[in-house]
Amino acid sequence: MIESRTRHEYDVTVIGGGPGGLSAALVLARSCRAVTVINSGVPRNSPSPHMHAYLTRDGMTPDALIETGRAEAAQHGARFLDAHVQDIEPLTARSDDVPGVHPGFALHLDGGVTVTTRRVILATGLRDELPDIPGLRQRWGKDVLFCPYCHGYEVRDRQLAVLGTHTSSVDQALLVRQWSKDIIYLPHADPITDEQHRTLRARGIHVADGLVKRLVAEGDRVQGIELDDGTSVPCDAVFVFPHMVPNDGLPERLGCERNAQGWVVTEPSQKTTRDGVYAVGNLVDPRAQAIVAAGHGATAAFHLNHELVDEDTAIDLHRHATHTSANADR
Repeated sequence: MIESRTRHEYDVTVIGGGPGGLSAALVLARSCRAVTVINSGVPRNSPSPHMHAYLTRDGMTPDALIETGRAEAAQHGARFLDAHVQDIEPLTARSDDVPGVHPGFALHLDGGVTVTTRRVILATGLRDELPDIPGLRQRWGKDVLFCPYCHGYEVRDRQLAVLGTHTSSVDQALLVRQWSKDIIYLPHADPITDEQHRTLRARGIHVADGLVKRLVAEGDRVQGIELDDGTSVPCDAVFVFPHMVPNDGLPERLGCERNAQGWVVTEPSQKTTRDGVYAVGNLVDPRAQAIVAAGHGATAAFHLNHELVDEDTAIDLHRHATHTSANADR
């Protein structure tokens, strides 16, 4: 174990450079904190050509948002490391540490680099695992979609298909119906109940039974879905509910509690059950859009900075008392 240092390299280290991590970094940098963002991947929404439902940024590309966010945070003093965090090690308190002050963490990066920090914000997000259907991944984020709030408006009033590949797929079809009257639901390998069939029919949603063989696309557009019996179902876009998986095992290594669905448990402040660790974005809420993740980041930064102010005050009081006592003994 590495011992705590009198001065860490950083007050806060943010792991993950998406909207949540960058928002936290911006607030902390503007609070005159020494903050670094460590990022090794790409945002979850990077396959999408445009980002929607983000106030003042509707239609912006995900890459442009990240580029702008990095520039804003860097302008206020945030540092960036393009690296992978291989492990996080809690520092051990030293005998001369101030009581009640968190000893911090050591982050071991690839290349043998070690970074020490007082606090950690996890913003590593998740990845979407899609059904093994030929053609699906290639169109993901374009006209194979998940969130109608993000992309439903762009495909409104068109022929839309919803694939039944998830326990929530029927609910997804009922939601997508808000954007178009021409919806077809394909149960695929997950037959629906009579009650679900009645509900879909009542909403004017057609049901096409049969296993999905492949997605049919020509040029740069989806044309339809081919079933295993050769039937072709025409559509302009496809909605599918992916299997969402956290990007790495850092919460487990830190001992952060997860809920029954596998997502990191946090307080309203975004603080996890592990002292000194906050979590934001899709690690906490898999359906959080970019604007929600950014809100998480700002919330975490506000609370974390207040926590550090309390520690700074405790350290100064300890030093003041020690100095006063030393002078009194002279």
